[in-house]
Amino acid sequence: MRVIQREENQAKPTRILFGANLSHDRLVKYLDQLKALEVIQESGNDDKVYSLTQKGIEFLNNFRKVESFAAAFGFKI
Repeated sequence: MRVIQREENQAKPTRILFGANLSHDRLVKYLDQLKALEVIQESGNDDKVYSLTQKGIEFLNNFRKVESFAAAFGFKI
């Protein structure tokens, strides 16, 4: 999700694959799970492009807050 956000909310599978350092099999699995949770959406027929939904953007914002809070106490998530 962070890779998609970093790519200005429009990322192709190859960019996500390299940016997240995933194997192709894991990438497909994770993308399917994220689509099912409705935090990302897929567009395009031949050239698939993934973007964050509003729900995904809100999740990332809240997750950053949790990370920041945990870091204040010396924890890394």
